[in-house]
Parts: sequence; structure tokens; C-alpha cells
Amino acid sequence: QVQLVESGGGLVQPGGSLRLSCAASGNIFSRYYMAWHRQAPGKQRELVAGITSGGTTTYTDSVKGRFTISRDNAKSTVFLQMNSLKPEDTAVYYCAAVGSLSRFWGQGTPVTVSS
Repeated sequence: QVQLVESGGGLVQPGGSLRLSCAASGNIFSRYYMAWHRQAPGKQRELVAGITSGGTTTYTDSVKGRFTISRDNAKSTVFLQMNSLKPEDTAVYYCAAVGSLSRFWGQGTPVTVSS
């Protein structure tokens, strides 16, 4: 079992930045593929970015060049640095830990981009 706790969401103006954090319980964090998803009102949850245990990253096209995912295996934490935020980035952001047989979700942290 893995428990995930996100933090760092909030209200930001267009063009601003936020850094989301996701702290994981357990001592096998390094084995999991970690990802950030988001769900905007009335829309399906979508994958934003992912990172393997070795540090290989992937991003959805709409955030490439603006968002950066990283992880600190020693601290069992994954981060999402979000720059040049746009109103369309407004959503609840969820952290996920993906193993070979299981997937765990955090409770989500809301991000609102508005002037």
C-alpha cells in the first residue's frame, strides 16, 4: 500500500508559476512509475507528466516546455514545476504511483489560473 499526499496548489495569475509536491509513504517509492494527472470541471482526467524510477520523463503536448516533473527517491517525493500557467491549466491535480500490479492515487490539489 502506498499513500500519497499532494500539496502546493492554489490560485495564480496567468503567466505565473506553481510547484506541486507529492509525498509518498512506504520504503519502495523508487520502484514506482510516478505521474501527475489533472481533471478540469466537466472533463475526463488526463495524464500531464510521468517519470520512471530512472528519471525518464514524458509530457502531454499541451504542457511541454512549461512543466517539469522530477523526483527525489531519497525523500519519496515527486514534484511538478509549472511555469507560464494558462487559464486552461485550471484543474485538480492528482499524483499517482503505478506499479506492475497496482495503482495508487492522492487526494488531489486544486490549481486555479485566473486574473
